Amino acid sequence: MVAAARAVLTSRRHAARVRAVLAASALGLCSCSFLPVLQPANDRPFDFAQDTLAFDNKTVWNYRDGVHAAGAGSGSREEAEHEYTLHCFAMSRSARQFFQFARFDPDLPRLDDRGYHQLVRKVIAHDPSETSPRVERTVIPGYPNLRSFSAAKEALLKEELGGSAESFLQRGNWRMVFPFSPATEEEIAESLLAEVRRQRPPVVHLETFPDMTINHAVLLYSVSETGDAIRYRVYDPNDSTRPATLSFDRARKSFVFPPNAYFAGGEVDVYEVYRSSVY
Repeated sequence: MVAAARAVLTSRRHAARVRAVLAASALGLCSCSFLPVLQPANDRPFDFAQDTLAFDNKTVWNYRDGVHAAGAGSGSREEAEHEYTLHCFAMSRSARQFFQFARFDPDLPRLDDRGYHQLVRKVIAHDPSETSPRVERTVIPGYPNLRSFSAAKEALLKEELGGSAESFLQRGNWRMVFPFSPATEEEIAESLLAEVRRQRPPVVHLETFPDMTINHAVLLYSVSETGDAIRYRVYDPNDSTRPATLSFDRARKSFVFPPNAYFAGGEVDVYEVYRSSVY
């Protein structure tokens, strides 16, 4: 009995040590979110009217007042399978990549689709975490900006920008399972503020793990602040018609995303993705 008790105690101590090591490792990885501000992604601010995609990411589920409602606004299964769904990470990431690695020239002659396929692949081959101050931008001829290009070449871009795996397998998804303390949220808020002001618009993951009332990626491109809050302007791939807003409440040290068609509104956990090799 004594030997068995000692074995159990030893096993528990070993498990506790393993948990402590894992926690320390996780904290070390999480600190990657707060890297120093990097090189600007462009020499101008991100412009919603020019630098966003002209089409929407569609939600898989039906919603009523921001809450999942089975059967609401239902269509056929075949119609749902052909919708452009689960592409929020790919679209947010791509908007950043075009802002960072492409240049549009409407005065140059337009190409055929094969030529544009090649240029789009060249742009998205870059990782947004690249920090080189000198980037040879890929020139997209025949269009003034991403907005007009994506309106004219919607099918081509949907084919090239990446599939739903970008959402399921995004390299930073592991972070959501670890708690976000108020101090962590505050540090993230300040880091995102610095990124936006540096004209390096961050792509962020909005989530409410483990409830998952929201599991979404957006891009932050403008910011204002008061003593009470930081307010970020948001490109939301689910709504190409207008900017959204994400707020950080300084007193509560928490992020708040307002109600919309797919979210009832409330506190969310937020962290940047496409920032480093682990995010």
